[in-house]
Amino acid sequence: MDRDIQVYDNIDHLFDLPDGYFHAVMDCFCEKTWSHTPQYKIGYCQQCPDKVHWPTELGPRPALYFNAGMFVYEPSLSVYDDLLTTLKITPPLPPLPIKSMMKMLKGRINFSFFDQGSKPWRYTGKEEHMDWKDIKTLVKKWRDIYNDESLDYNAAIDGEIDKFVAVLLEDGVAHFVTAPSAA
Repeated sequence: MDRDIQVYDNIDHLFDLPDGYFHAVMDCFCEKTWSHTPQYKIGYCQQCPDKVHWPTELGPRPALYFNAGMFVYEPSLSVYDDLLTTLKITPPLPPLPIKSMMKMLKGRINFSFFDQGSKPWRYTGKEEHMDWKDIKTLVKKWRDIYNDESLDYNAAIDGEIDKFVAVLLEDGVAHFVTAPSAA
């Protein structure tokens, strides 16, 4: 889960989902950042794939895209290797704002996503739409959690991180590809 997601309700049920699957939130093509894509131009939405007919002249429907900011899976080297293989053959996509999805799902979601440029740690109140009461409430909730000293686990794990990294760097333990930060 990315740090720009706030949890408001118990999400334990996500960890009871069947093993052997990759559970994720699908991205939405409705936002302007996707305006260069055929999906956006025809109004295609993978949340409601039957809402708009996919023209045959555009070829097959695109593969499903998930938002990597929130997903659940059972860790295993085979899943990890599959993800790396998919990463190598899939062209990168731009970040996707989902304000409209938040409005559509209001009252039915247990967490929220902060759109690019509106991260709580960058909030000044002067950005576009940042004067909304709902936004101010979300930022306050985020800051309350961030400033809660009882949740500071850094001191508890200071010596443990070096051991963990050393094990990961041993030959054959982990296969990885470096990538730039999405933040």
